[in-house]
Amino acid sequence: MTEELTITSQRVDDIPLLIAQMERMGLPQHLDVQFPVHGNWQGVSLGWTATCWLAYILSEGDHRLSHLQSWAEGRLETLQICTAQEIRLLDFSDDRLALLLRRLSDDESWASFEQELNSHLVRIYELGTERVRIDTTTKSGYWTVTEGGLFTFGHSKDHRPDLPQVKVVLSTLDPLGMPLATEVVAGHRADDPLYRPAIERVRQSLNKRGLLYIGDSKMGARETRAEVESGGDYYLCPLSLTQLSEEGIQAYLEPVWNGQQPLTDIYRALEPEKSQSIAVGFERQAEMRVNMAGRVVTWTERRLVIRSLSQVEAAQKRLMERIDRARQAIEQLNERKRGKKRYTGADELRQAGLKLLQKYKVEGLLNIEIEETCHQRQIRHYGKRPAREEKVRSYRISATVDEARVAETLQQTGWRVYATNAPAEKLSLIQAVLAYREQYIIERGYGRLKGKPLSLSPMYLERDDHATGLIRLLSIGLRVLTLLEFLVRRRLAQEQSQLTGLYAGNPKRATARPTAERLLAAFKGLTLTLIVEPNRHLRHLTPLSDLQHRILNLLDFSPEVYTRLTTNFVKPP
Repeated sequence: MTEELTITSQRVDDIPLLIAQMERMGLPQHLDVQFPVHGNWQGVSLGWTATCWLAYILSEGDHRLSHLQSWAEGRLETLQICTAQEIRLLDFSDDRLALLLRRLSDDESWASFEQELNSHLVRIYELGTERVRIDTTTKSGYWTVTEGGLFTFGHSKDHRPDLPQVKVVLSTLDPLGMPLATEVVAGHRADDPLYRPAIERVRQSLNKRGLLYIGDSKMGARETRAEVESGGDYYLCPLSLTQLSEEGIQAYLEPVWNGQQPLTDIYRALEPEKSQSIAVGFERQAEMRVNMAGRVVTWTERRLVIRSLSQVEAAQKRLMERIDRARQAIEQLNERKRGKKRYTGADELRQAGLKLLQKYKVEGLLNIEIEETCHQRQIRHYGKRPAREEKVRSYRISATVDEARVAETLQQTGWRVYATNAPAEKLSLIQAVLAYREQYIIERGYGRLKGKPLSLSPMYLERDDHATGLIRLLSIGLRVLTLLEFLVRRRLAQEQSQLTGLYAGNPKRATARPTAERLLAAFKGLTLTLIVEPNRHLRHLTPLSDLQHRILNLLDFSPEVYTRLTTNFVKPP
């Protein structure tokens, strides 16, 4: 009699780590409390369903509803052991996931969830709450535009104005970039009015004042600045020409041209003993007075006039390239060859040169000169026409650089005025410049949200509530990534150590600032093998490497996060 032997394999990868991290963050519990479901809901709870879905999204870089069930089918035992839940494939049906998204789209429940989760994470991970960044982005897609709907036409940050879009407002906590508040609004909404509600959401979420809010020039509206000031918080943002005219900027810079205004050098630390000069600047003050719904808010605003050296270098390079192209194009007007227009008059040639100056945006920087030459041409006798001499005029155009005007133009480049109400002892000029230059933190979050691994794009959902729920779900995933990355970096900084083995092809390369994506990728290839015999069931897991043990240790996780897959027993059907 031949005994039947069944061997199956399941890709484990980073799933146990992700689920353990989300469980430690309290995601399943907070979701279940803030998003209660109908009594007819069967199977695992909404919180655990969302947790497994997020594990799929973060592990596979794919949020599609229709793919989750087949993915779970190949990892069912892994999911059951990691969650300690009796998971069924029906728990991941399209209808169940659509219902989950509809629940997440409830604004009141979502606000309560974010508030409770933020409070929990700040407390258990001892996160500093000093600076918050706010910014907006858009997601375009091939949706149907409906009146009053979420998908509408507007200014596209995806450079697709031909497609309807949805707008997302993120408020993130420095320095880890973890979302504190997520707003999903119609794509046609202007940015300026979205900052005040976002700030209020953060205030309610953290229940703290004295925060520094950092944003782009859209946050610089007078009403927004007044709202921050009146609420006992601080702001830092650049001022656009709407908030500060060109004449106002020139008035600030005039003492610089006259040599009456000393400039402060601003350096950025590269290594413990090395630094790089990145900007120069100085301060001015302005008395502010804004009428806010019948109440007048007054305060003294610090204006930080900053010149970025990298912008100056880039502007100089672009300007000289335009000047060179303009001079070459003007020189080509003198060429005489078949099919090329010949200019027979000085005025006509000068107008052609002026058009080229306008085309390359170098008016006033090049001086056009027309050189006229005249010579006698002998014409032979022909028929009844006698031989004669004819005076022939020809013209040549050239362009010379006005060095003084070029220097004056370059002198104006790289300047920008920033506004803040924070006192100098809390935020010095140098600190303000360095703080704003970390705006890449929130931009990186948007990159993760719209690209890998959260992969909002492309989004195939048509309903407004489904799209809102999905974006909010992905914002939870962004919290998982940023927190995991921050915890490892903080631990490495505390130990004054680095991590090696993360870079394919260069295993000895060390880093003290690994990304969450590389940390999770280090667990790719782990496989759980199930051997089922009539009288016994065996499990074998790919042994953890030294790097994997090290990452788990940095996150304060025991190897049991993985080894329990071989010790736990789940009775097969």
